[in-house]
Amino acid sequence: MPRGGWAGRSLRLRGRGEPRRSATGGAPAGRAAESEGAAGAGRTGEDVVVRRARPGDLDAIVELFASVAAEGRWIAAEGTIDRNRRRRQLRERLHQPETAMFVAEAGREPIGMLRIDLASYGVAELGMLVAAAWRRQGVGSALLRSAIAWAREAGAHKVALQVWPHNQAAISLYERFGFQREGLLRRHYRRRNGELWDALVMGLPLDQPTSPG
Repeated sequence: MPRGGWAGRSLRLRGRGEPRRSATGGAPAGRAAESEGAAGAGRTGEDVVVRRARPGDLDAIVELFASVAAEGRWIAAEGTIDRNRRRRQLRERLHQPETAMFVAEAGREPIGMLRIDLASYGVAELGMLVAAAWRRQGVGSALLRSAIAWAREAGAHKVALQVWPHNQAAISLYERFGFQREGLLRRHYRRRNGELWDALVMGLPLDQPTSPG
């Protein structure tokens, strides 16, 4: 199975002014997606580069994951995470041919990441996260473009994900890329406070042309 031509490429986009405060979006099953709600103070005029993750990125990726998990609203993980365990998991997946990890960085600082896994039956499942101060700046869109390109090159016929129904910003982002709502997992994920959350299932067929709106 090919790793995809995105293994050595980078995608550059120009920083577009002061990032606004936003909420992060996420796929429930341990994966996260950019959301387009309110965020903190940001940086101005910086280039953002999207590239394949490297071993030297793992510590920063784990810290980024931990910061989103601490928000307790956008990904499956909540509160304090086991950083050593998360780092081991990422290191094990980093060079597997059926997995691709992308990072978005600004000034050599990772500000977003995406992981996509291609199953043997041809469906690639993804999840991503973006630092709070960089949401609504096109980072999630750039990560998605890289992941979808990789999935096509790797031979996937579909890209799939799950997202919390309350994360309307992330849902809108996915829909702009052609993802369709396929179903709802009702009372599916148990949260730390005992609540049972639904999850929206979305999919993007790759056997028909799509483009973000």
